[in-house]
Amino acid sequence: MNRTITFIGGGNMAGALIGGLVSRGTPKESLNVVDPAPAQRTALAGLHGVGTSATVDATTLGEVVVLAVKPQQLHEAASQLRPHVSRRLVISVAAGVRATDLSRWLDGHARIIRAMPNTPALIGEGVAGLAALPGISADDRAIADSILAAVGGTVWFDDESALDAVTAVSGSGPAYVFLFMEAIEQAAHQLGLTPAQARQLTLATFRGAAALAAGSPEPPSVLRERVTSKGGTTAAALAVMQSRGLAGTIVDALRAAHQRSQEMGREFGN
Repeated sequence: MNRTITFIGGGNMAGALIGGLVSRGTPKESLNVVDPAPAQRTALAGLHGVGTSATVDATTLGEVVVLAVKPQQLHEAASQLRPHVSRRLVISVAAGVRATDLSRWLDGHARIIRAMPNTPALIGEGVAGLAALPGISADDRAIADSILAAVGGTVWFDDESALDAVTAVSGSGPAYVFLFMEAIEQAAHQLGLTPAQARQLTLATFRGAAALAAGSPEPPSVLRERVTSKGGTTAAALAVMQSRGLAGTIVDALRAAHQRSQEMGREFGN
């Protein structure tokens, strides 16, 4: 990518995106970060060699602006950006806040794309849902896609409201997986394994199961059935999970996350 990019906010997601872009050949001279915290600026400059500043400055603002702040900080970031936004492409990775509200805060600026990445982006294994305001060009979509693809996969949606579901599924999803891993490790300890053994077995099982699912044309239900012999150990474990309503609990949990994402959009978008 030959375009200059400014990240407003220098936290973990900005650092991951910058690292991914640099590793893919983006010149560090074309990247800069705006963050009020000296420690963040020093860390990113030292790690990636990018330029940094404490405030938004029209003379150093890139052709593309990535808003990588917390949702409750987005209004203030938009206020600082508003006098300088001009015709720049704005990409927001802040959870919850609608692109339409961001456009309103930027005095009707419409060249906006919203993305919902997740934390595995920190190791280049993330996935992001993206949606654009109407009229966004194919070139702008390609720019946004190349930035988010630097840390994983991308999935585009025609309707921005779908990003509430993306938030519930993949945005919050790693936490669900970690909770399941915690429970398995806890059970392993109770069954007599050492913490090191439990962790090694759990990590390898999740990694292998995910790789198997990714490489198979079959849905997870079929893969599960293939592991489950009638009257066997897997069947015994699954019977307990089904009797406790695990599948329904997971569905209800994602519905709660989806609802909260919608609430955050209204709460932070005012």
